[in-house]
Formats: sequence, structure tokens, C-alpha cells
Amino acid sequence: MRGTYCAVLALLTLSQNVIADEGKLIGTAGLNQIEGAGGGGLVPWATLSGYDSQEQTSLNVFATNVNVDDYRLQVLGSSVSLYDRVEVSAARHTFDLTSLGGEIRQNIYGAKVRLYGDVVYSQYPQLSAGVQYKDLQDDTIANALGSTDSSGLDYYLSATKVHLGAAAGYNLVWNVTARMTKANQLGLLGFGHATQDNHELMMEGSVGILFNRHLAVGAEYRQKPDNLGLGEDDWWDVFVTYIPSKSFNVTLAWAELGSIAGAQGQDGLYLSIGGQLW
Repeated sequence: MRGTYCAVLALLTLSQNVIADEGKLIGTAGLNQIEGAGGGGLVPWATLSGYDSQEQTSLNVFATNVNVDDYRLQVLGSSVSLYDRVEVSAARHTFDLTSLGGEIRQNIYGAKVRLYGDVVYSQYPQLSAGVQYKDLQDDTIANALGSTDSSGLDYYLSATKVHLGAAAGYNLVWNVTARMTKANQLGLLGFGHATQDNHELMMEGSVGILFNRHLAVGAEYRQKPDNLGLGEDDWWDVFVTYIPSKSFNVTLAWAELGSIAGAQGQDGLYLSIGGQLW
């Protein structure tokens, strides 16, 4: 993963001089979340991933590493934002079974459409609807655990709003996402089960304080189904994000992921870097 981070950093460094000063305010585009969509770390937001205006397009890249007690998840992805209206994303998951040996790979392809509003300027929250198609490449473990499918679709609706000066003079951002899913551990353990093969409604949320245009702290919570009966826990994290420019951001978080495939107490560091190439 070190080589991947270096490659992403090199791309972002080369992009420093090609990003237009137009478009959205710095920090208002959010990040690329763990499945590739624009948002926080664990949760997609209504924001699109780029800083493009209605006359612009943008391209983002990111690399994320989540290192917990018995596993490590490495993510490499990119997203395109078109005219501040549509986002298309792709992400590659590599789930390293560090305590058992081997790995599980998954590809995720996403699309999001802004339905209403602006995260800063509209009276009501910005609303976006999205879909994520997840294709599990290594399904041996998923099948052994009773998973029904090796691919699946998630559907979500997100609302995001920035309140200027609302937190002791600092800007406050919040997001709520409703997701329909039957993915087991994001899809890394397949989709559904013989006794539960329907999409379920899961709620996700984020809240953060923007101390200035470049620094934010906050927390996220993500509800998750337990189709396999292994005690799959909800996820949460606390994070610090630094955004020195539109072409670079870095997020460090402490992630509490609970039980994964029967292994309890999976918590550890989340590190992500990314930014806009144009």
C-alpha cells in the first residue's frame, strides 16, 4: 500500500498547477468515502466529490488503508464529477486476512445524482440519490458462510447541510444517509443469506465541525445488517481531516468496526489521502 500512496501523492502533486480557482469553496466537496462515493470516510454524503461548478468537470483519486486487529482493508479509487450534477466512481477493495493468510478482492462502481440544493447556500439540505454496484471477486469464504450472491446493489439517499457559524462561531456540517442493502461487511462476505435475501434499510450519519476552510473534526456512524448471523456490528469512527488545497486532503481516524467474520473487537486506524486532479 505504501507504493499506492506514493503514486497517488505524485499525481496530486502534479495536479497542483492545473486546478482552476473557480467552482465550489474549498472543503465543501467532502472526501471520497470507503466505497468511492463523495462523502466522509464510512458514509456517502449528498455532496459530489469534485469542486466543479455547473460549467466544469473534475477528476478525483484516493487511497485508503484501514488497519484493525486481525484484518487490513486497502482501497484505491477515483471519481468523476460532471457539472455539479452527476458523480461516477470506482473503487477496488483488497481485504487482507492478516491473521489467516490470503485476501478478498471486490470492485465497486457507483453513480450519484444531485437532486436538490447546495450544501452551503440553499435553505434546506442538499439532497442526492446514489447507487453502488458491488462485484466480489473472491467468494470462497462468502459461500462457506452461507452468502447467497457474489454481487449486489446498494441504493441510498443522502441529505447534507453546512450551517455557517453554528458551533460556537465555527461551521457545522451534518449528513444523514438512508441505504437499502443486503451486503455482508460491505459485500466482502457476499450478499444476503438463504434465510434473509432482501434489501434492508440501514441508517448512516456524520457530524463535523469545520474550524476553518482547511481543518475539520467529527464522527460517523453506519448501521449494518447481520444477514449471516455472525453478529455483524454497526461501525463508527472519529476523524480529523486536513485539506490544504483542492488538490490534496488527508484524513486520519480511529475506526471501531466491531465483529468481522466472528472476530471480535476489530478497531484501529483509518488513513486516507486524496484530492482533485482537475
